[in-house]
Amino acid sequence: MNQPHFTYEAEGHALIVHLPEELDHHNCAGLKYETDLILSENYIRRIIFDFSQTRFMDSSGIGILLNRYKQMALSGGTVAIYGAGAQVLRILKMGGILKLMKLYDSKEAAVTG
Repeated sequence: MNQPHFTYEAEGHALIVHLPEELDHHNCAGLKYETDLILSENYIRRIIFDFSQTRFMDSSGIGILLNRYKQMALSGGTVAIYGAGAQVLRILKMGGILKLMKLYDSKEAAVTG
C-alpha cells in the first residue's frame, strides 16, 4: 500500500494543503507535524485544504482541521476548504466544520476568499 502524502503550495500568504485520498489517524500526525513546520517558518494568514482527491476522512481528519482552525484564529488568520466530494462534505457537515470554515467551489475562489 502506498503511503499517503501531502503536497503544499504557496499563494502569497496562503498555504494550500493538497490532501491524499484518505485522511485518517494513520496520516494526520504527519500532516500536523508538516504544517507545524511550515507555519513556524513562514508568514501564513490563510490555510486552504484541498479535498479534491480525498474520498475518506475519519474523526482524526476533523481533529486536524479544528486544530488548524484554532491556530489560525489565534493569529488572526482564516481556514478555507474546496473540492470536497459528497461523502467528505457529509462528514464535514456532521463534524460542524462548515460552521467554522468557508467552503469554496474552486482553488481560485478559496485563495481570493
